[in-house]
Amino acid sequence: MSESPDPAVEPEPAGAVAPADEPAVEPEPDVEPEPAVAVEAEPAAEAMSAVEDDPVVEAAGEAEPAPPRPAVPSPAVLAHLAAAATPGQAWGRVDPDGSVFVRTAEGEVSVGSFQAGSPHEAMAYFTRKFAALELEVDLLEKRVANPEVPPEESASTYKRLNEAVTSPSSVGDIDGLRVRLAALAPAIEARRAEARAAREAAKAEAKEARERIVAEAESLADSVQWKVAGERLRTLLDEWKIAPHVDRATEQAMWKRFGAARNAFDRRRRHHFAQLSAQQGEAKAAKLAIIAEAEACATSTDWAATATALRGLMDRWKAAGRLGRSDEEALWQRFRGAQDTFFAARSATFSQRDAGLSENLKAKEGLLAEADALLPVSDLGAAKAALRSIQDRWEKVGHVPRGDKDRIDGRLKRVEDTVRGAEDKKWTRTNPEGLARAQAAVDQLQAGIAKLEAELAKAEAKPDARAVTKAQEALDARRSWLTAAEATLAEFGG
Repeated sequence: MSESPDPAVEPEPAGAVAPADEPAVEPEPDVEPEPAVAVEAEPAAEAMSAVEDDPVVEAAGEAEPAPPRPAVPSPAVLAHLAAAATPGQAWGRVDPDGSVFVRTAEGEVSVGSFQAGSPHEAMAYFTRKFAALELEVDLLEKRVANPEVPPEESASTYKRLNEAVTSPSSVGDIDGLRVRLAALAPAIEARRAEARAAREAAKAEAKEARERIVAEAESLADSVQWKVAGERLRTLLDEWKIAPHVDRATEQAMWKRFGAARNAFDRRRRHHFAQLSAQQGEAKAAKLAIIAEAEACATSTDWAATATALRGLMDRWKAAGRLGRSDEEALWQRFRGAQDTFFAARSATFSQRDAGLSENLKAKEGLLAEADALLPVSDLGAAKAALRSIQDRWEKVGHVPRGDKDRIDGRLKRVEDTVRGAEDKKWTRTNPEGLARAQAAVDQLQAGIAKLEAELAKAEAKPDARAVTKAQEALDARRSWLTAAEATLAEFGG
């Protein structure tokens, strides 16, 4: 930031010669030389003005007489007074040729020359330059202490002022300004270091924020949650736009990664929905065909065959795949409507038919009472003859209401199964081959038991504990087998 000009710095008078390190400034035309400050008017100038004729001042049309002329001082007095009134003489001097010098710890340093006025005017001009420089140092001290002032701005001002006191172009306490500026250097550098650290921290934080955005976008690139992931990627793009910037190269590299992740997700999503659209087109065609078949069945009166066909159409509907929500709902209502039409007609027909079947139901319930009386089966022949009679009359009765059919058919089947089981059991008992096998098994086991009893007696006589145990275990097994074989033989009447 450039320094604003200080109002305390007065323009240089015409005729002043710039110091060696500054280019000379030519006086502009029609610009009068800067007059000496009124409070610093030297006595010599006043004495010289006294010897000149005073101008006649006209007022109210009359000429007033000039005031009395003072006595003219001697040249020695004039020289003494001029030397005593010259500003800045403690810090510098003016040579008779107009060269101006400032006193420093290293000695006198030429700061320029002044050819357009008296030594007093020359010294006044260069001390005013020092006052402006000193004021800038004052301001810099305050700005360095102010945390709101950027440290780089203070450093720039410090550099310029340090150059000004290193190669002075004014008259004053140059060494004092050098000391003050030197005291400011550590504070300025510390502020600059803090600013650098803050910038680095902000840069790292900005990089971390953008890296988080990119990493999350990359994690969503393979997502199949199309709506959720798509909305999150749009949010991440908004976050990217307002995130703090990092260096150009790093940001461009991150942006490429971010864009690649978004593009990959978008390509996969567009491919998915293109496939889905094609699949839904096929599914829609298949479901329209199913609806046409269902609507053709809606008026059928072939109740059993049509009901079976509609169940098959339902399986095909499920296998065809889903459409969009609105299309799926519209087609389903058509398909469901055709089914409802058919089943409503069937239910109405069956209900009307069932109303005339109540007498059949009463007749079959009477036959069931007769069938239940056959159990338990004590006389197989009589039971079989009675059951055949019941079955013949059952068929002649005819249909019963659909709601009762399974119940009464199940009761009759239980009686039939019981009679058939009794018949199977009797045949098993009277089978000669079975009787022979059962008798042979009993005879074989009895012989084996007799042999094992003899072995056990020998083992006990020795005595041989191990042989006794082995023979006893074998004998116990054979005896249990004999019990089961005798039970089987008993069923045959043996």
